[in-house]
Amino acid sequence: MANFDVFNGDADGICALHQLRLAEPRDSVLITGVKRDIALLKKVPASAGDKITVLDISLDKNREALQTVLARGGEVTYVDHHFAGDILEHPALRAVIDTAPGTCTSLLVDGMLAGRFRAWAVAAAFGDNLAESALRAAVPLGLSEIQLTALRELGECLNYNAYGDSVEDLFFHPAELYRQLHGYPDPFRFISDAPVFATLKRGYTADMAMAHALQPQWTYPGSAVYLLPDQPWARRVSGVFGNHLAQREATLAHAVLTHKPDGGYVVSVRAPRSNPSGADELCRQFDSGGGRKSAAGINHLPESELERFLALFNTAFNGENPS
Repeated sequence: MANFDVFNGDADGICALHQLRLAEPRDSVLITGVKRDIALLKKVPASAGDKITVLDISLDKNREALQTVLARGGEVTYVDHHFAGDILEHPALRAVIDTAPGTCTSLLVDGMLAGRFRAWAVAAAFGDNLAESALRAAVPLGLSEIQLTALRELGECLNYNAYGDSVEDLFFHPAELYRQLHGYPDPFRFISDAPVFATLKRGYTADMAMAHALQPQWTYPGSAVYLLPDQPWARRVSGVFGNHLAQREATLAHAVLTHKPDGGYVVSVRAPRSNPSGADELCRQFDSGGGRKSAAGINHLPESELERFLALFNTAFNGENPS
């Protein structure tokens, strides 16, 4: 029998697994990748008796692979907050799925563990652009403003590392970042002592400075669209830049389109924080689209689909004509 931990390579996926393995140590095969690599369960060579934990990837996007794993006799724990569609019923499947816009996988794990490692869940929620949820979860911890700011930076930097067209765009492979992080039960020790965090913070600061120098390519009454170049820094920053835009302008929807090396775009969509819904429905209208109500994306938007995307984006968030 073997153990497999399958997780999104962003802050939420890494911190969810970190909490679980602090509570339930287990030697396992790690299966992860860049944030948009979500068809991960098909990489599990499951056999009877294997234990598979799946974190922060859409069940709907992994449905066929999940059925295969269960048919082979694998036992699956599946925790997620993305659109799931119909949830399978199977005696070997434990599914903890909640698609409410104010939650994330690390907060769901925090609930399963009765808050034992909550500071990590708070960092993950900040990284997933859920500042209000992060602050609510942090109340029982009695943290100072300085500590809350540190957890926010931690979550944002962990999330930042996950974005890229391939792992070559990243500072650290998400599996290696998890291994480095897992040596620190205390997130504040990780922040102060871990060289990997210092590296991420330097890269994050430099890349965000370039992103914030950009102006929107298209503006609408209720939204704005930014266009980023085909550069590693732009691919790394695309998602966290969208999060920052959402935090800065709560009543606007935002889309960040990043040119891909082979043509087309990667798309990140953020619904307005004042009405955090509609992003997933918009992105699911495209072949490689998905996500959650407040934040979603499209892995590959062909250039021929750009005008359609802009029109649907405009309609979804009550805009009118671009200017």
